[in-house]
Amino acid sequence: MNRLLLFCWLGMMTQGPLAWAQNGTETLPQGARSLGMANAHVTIADAWSIFNNIGALGRVTTSEVFFGYDHRLDLQELTTLAAGGTWVQEFGVLGLSLSHFGGEHFNQQNLGLGFSNTLGIVSFGVKVNYFQTNIEGFGRHAAPLFEFGGVAELSPQFFFGAHVYNFTRAKMGRISEAYLPTVVKAGISYRHEEKLMLNVEAEKDVILDPRLKVGLEYNLLDRFWGRTGIQSNPNNVFFGIGFRPGKFHLDYALSQNYQLGFTHHFSFNYLLTQP
Repeated sequence: MNRLLLFCWLGMMTQGPLAWAQNGTETLPQGARSLGMANAHVTIADAWSIFNNIGALGRVTTSEVFFGYDHRLDLQELTTLAAGGTWVQEFGVLGLSLSHFGGEHFNQQNLGLGFSNTLGIVSFGVKVNYFQTNIEGFGRHAAPLFEFGGVAELSPQFFFGAHVYNFTRAKMGRISEAYLPTVVKAGISYRHEEKLMLNVEAEKDVILDPRLKVGLEYNLLDRFWGRTGIQSNPNNVFFGIGFRPGKFHLDYALSQNYQLGFTHHFSFNYLLTQP
């Protein structure tokens, strides 16, 4: 049964550019904090910004290493492993990201290097990725792709962020005619002191209908955080919790596909420096 579901998934992904853009894993967000808020993350500044919006990474104040595990629909073949690090320097913040999705018959790897900096009320960043897809019987395809983004502090309570993924319209490989998705995201965030964050975000693949995401994070106790969110196209509900006792952060998130089942997300951050 697991193999049957896997090949159905791959079939949807390989039925042309439309299906590939909608179902490809290369644009999946990373980090359980983001996922607990329905991936409304374009204004969030944390170490996982190296995956989600490189423009927000310039607001990070600690050097960190991190790891994430994303298990979809109880299928090992749909598991994503992600890891990386951020290093705060006088001239800005450097970030490195690594991810692996899939199993023996189909898998994708991504290696990324990004830089972000803050000037006044605006942070901005750029990132280059080397993205590789392996499909049994079809060979290996790889291509470089680029992304950029930024976050502006409109006031102490309001932030605006935007991000563009694959703005050069890279293909899967030199001999492939299938394009990797080009995705534009923009959103606004309201912060009430350090207790509450409400994010509203729109996401648009250049050839698909837009997606709306709303996410909420609330400080339940001194070191515990609760999160929830909803998104459209497809409609999904998300929940998450976070624990930040000191030099490490633990996060968990849960989402559900009403027809296929649950997806679980775990992430761990270790702070190399104090904020």
